[in-house]
Amino acid sequence: MLSCWGRGYPKQTPAVKCFTAPVEAFSVLFVSNSRSKSLTQAIKAKALELGFDAVGIAAAGNADPDGHFEEWLNRGYDAGMEYMARTKNERRDPSLLVPDAKTVIALSMSYYTPESEPVQTGKIKISRYARFDDYHKVIRKKIRKLRKHILTLDPQAVVHPAVDTSPVLERHWAQEAGIAWIGKSTMAISPRLGTYTFLATLITNIDLIVDERHVDRCGTCTACLDACPPGAFVKPYQLDANRCITYWNVEHRKEFTEKTPDFNNWVAGCDICQEVCPWNKFSKETNEPRFTPKESMVHLDLVKIAQNKAYVTELIQGTPLQRTGADAIQQSLKHIQTEDS
Repeated sequence: MLSCWGRGYPKQTPAVKCFTAPVEAFSVLFVSNSRSKSLTQAIKAKALELGFDAVGIAAAGNADPDGHFEEWLNRGYDAGMEYMARTKNERRDPSLLVPDAKTVIALSMSYYTPESEPVQTGKIKISRYARFDDYHKVIRKKIRKLRKHILTLDPQAVVHPAVDTSPVLERHWAQEAGIAWIGKSTMAISPRLGTYTFLATLITNIDLIVDERHVDRCGTCTACLDACPPGAFVKPYQLDANRCITYWNVEHRKEFTEKTPDFNNWVAGCDICQEVCPWNKFSKETNEPRFTPKESMVHLDLVKIAQNKAYVTELIQGTPLQRTGADAIQQSLKHIQTEDS
């Protein structure tokens, strides 16, 4: 490699200094790039072997370069989710989780099942993601296996696995790694998988070959924005959780108030913005048997849910709704029944 500084530059530039890098430098660079490529290929192959549907690599850095997340917090759109602000620094800066973080491995896994189509209009519904075993446990086990594999490839590596309960902006990394883009609904959208996916990441201090950032392909479509009954989307790409059905019937732990929107028969979660997304015509049926919907979570026994707390506790045991709790589920059902009365 030839590097020269000489005539034609400002006066303070040193006189001509030319040198050629030693052959050893080329050898080191070649070996380093070759190793990064082989590590990347091995990691991606293992991720697919573990059942992930997509895997990509992004360069670690500021996860909120344009300040959108900071603006969202400042406007109070996180509603009662105080943990978002409490962990905002970790969410923006992966090096707070892994010192000298170099790359982020982004992963995606479909949970779509055709037989789990929402029941007819007028029936009480639970969001698709909550109708089966807790995905956090399923995904966490897989990414821990991937971490273990990475450490066999590079014993000196530091690898931090994270699911969506961790302080990581996983949708940002999915877009940076080229496996999805953040849609106007703020959901991660994959042209191969749609929106019914779970995301995970591994932050690491090893050099890997990064992928190209995914471009936004929402175009002029506003189906998700137009379909949201309480109008939770302040504008494209910005959701106000204070108006979001899923926030109120999953995250909210206190008594409902006059600000609580109509739930439109969603007793836990809400899939409306996903149901209308045209990219979901490309949804891929899940290969994970633990994502098979439970019959009791698709066809709900409303009498038992309303009157029997012990039944609700058993119903949601081992599902993502276990952390929401039976009291919150019963409160949501009562709220829906009040809407209909």
